[in-house]
Order: sequence, then C-alpha cells, then structure tokens
Amino acid sequence: MIELRHFRYFVAVAEEGHVTRAAARLGIQQPPLSQQIRALEREVGAQLFRRLPRGVELTDAGRTLLEKARLVLSDVDLALDAARRTARGEQGGLVIGFTSSAAFHPLVASVVRLLRQTAPGVTLALREGNTSDLIGELRSERLDAAFVRSPVERPVGLVVEPLLAEEMLVALPDQHAIAERLAKRSGQGMLEGRIALAELAEETFILYRRPSGPGLYDSIIAACRAAGFSPRIGQEAPQMVSTLSLVAAGLGVSVIPASMARLETNGIAYARLDDLPRLTAPLHLAYREEKPSGALERFIDCVRRSGDAS
Repeated sequence: MIELRHFRYFVAVAEEGHVTRAAARLGIQQPPLSQQIRALEREVGAQLFRRLPRGVELTDAGRTLLEKARLVLSDVDLALDAARRTARGEQGGLVIGFTSSAAFHPLVASVVRLLRQTAPGVTLALREGNTSDLIGELRSERLDAAFVRSPVERPVGLVVEPLLAEEMLVALPDQHAIAERLAKRSGQGMLEGRIALAELAEETFILYRRPSGPGLYDSIIAACRAAGFSPRIGQEAPQMVSTLSLVAAGLGVSVIPASMARLETNGIAYARLDDLPRLTAPLHLAYREEKPSGALERFIDCVRRSGDAS
C-alpha cells in the first residue's frame, strides 16, 4: 500500500540524486530509506531509479511518477494549509444577523471593516430580521451570530453578550409644537435642549411592534409609566425604519435608538430626553454556547475589539 511518506521519500531521492544525501535531508538513516524506495518500486511494478556509481538517476517511469507525486504532495500541503487557516479563523464563511436598528450603529460597520482587514478570507453573508426571528434562526443554526437588541429572557443554549447601551431619542414630526419651540441644530434634525418624557403624555405613539422587539417595547412602556402616564399607541410598525416613515407623515411620535437618527429622514426632528435614569437601547451579540468555529471566534474577537474602541 502506497502512503504519502513513500512519495515524500521518492521526491527527496529524485531531487538529491543520491540516497545518502536524501536520507540526511529527511532526517532518517540510509538503509530504511532504501527499503522504502524498493517497496515503492514493488507497488509500482517498475524500476524508478537506475543505480549509478555515485548516486541514482530516474528511469522513464520514475520521471512520470515524480511529476504526479509532486502534484499529490502539493495538493496535500494546500489542503493542510487550508484546514489550518480555517481553524485559525483566517478563512471560512459566516452568516450574521442584525436587527434593522442595529444596522445603523457604527459598531456594526466597524466590526465588518475590522474583519475584512484581519481575515480577508472570511466571507460574510448578512441577514436582517427582528430580534425574535434572529434568535430562532440562531437556534436552528441558520445563523452563526446576530446583533440583537433586548430579548425578554436569556434564550436557552445561547450566549447573549452585552456590547453597549445607546441613548434613545424622541422622533417628532418637524412641524410639531415641541420641534418648533426648540431650535434645530444647523443642517441636522437634532433639536437643541432636552424634553421630559412626561411632555409626550398626550401624544400618539408609533412603536416597533412588541413581538419583533419585546425588550425595547417593554422598556419604552415602562419608562412612560414611570413618567406618570400610559402611552397611547396609535401604530405598531413591522420594522423600526417604518416607524420613522409614519412619524414623518405626522401620524405620531416615536422613541428610537440614537443611531437611527443617522438616516436624517426628511420631515422628522429628534429630541433628547432629560429623564433619569436615561432610556437606553442595549445592543448584544448572540451566538450558540457550543465552541465556535475559527471564523466565528475571529468575528467575536473583532466585535469585542470594536466595542472596546467605541
């Protein structure tokens, strides 16, 4: 039976043209090497070397085998290198999920950029969804990791790693009385000054529907109640971005993560809240508890490094 070592021994002898020098190169004794070459010749059924007074030379059969043996050894080396690179997280493929609001946070873009810089061989497929759906796709192994907001409970079998908590803003139609009372910052929809959440007690709220983002939804309801009122909810939008379209249409006000103000949607003004403790939108990275692949381990490291830098 031919083994890879037979090819390695054979190539060494062919390149050195001398059994003793090949043995020294391989770090073995000359007699065992000669035995292995004879065993290879028996498997091939042909003489591979002609013995000369000062070394050996290839026969026609030997020259043919040398070409093919080098290809085989090269393929094996490439396969081993690919496996090692995959284990180190330098190549592979990942499917990463994110909520619509998380997509606008600078952290997500910086993670993707850092991964491209440190592991260009890793391919990313990005998939948008709501927190509940992303958690389900992680469990069913259709996703490798996901940027999510706040699950109501820690999902069994998953790690939900806190990354940051960003400020939440009030989104108002730009013709709203509060927007007209507060001056806009130059060139942006952000208003000067802050408002109390209680000032919105008589407003109609447009919220991202609870099944899609239970953590954020419950936090807003709880903050309103702590401010002394129960919010009147006029619309529940299927996507966070949809809430802004409805606000711009004048159908109500909303409370959104600050990073979403980067959209600079026409017809909307944004105001900061002065209530303490501040209403925040946490961002987490969720992934399965099992040992991650090399590529996922590299991705998680990029997330942590980007989080530390932000």
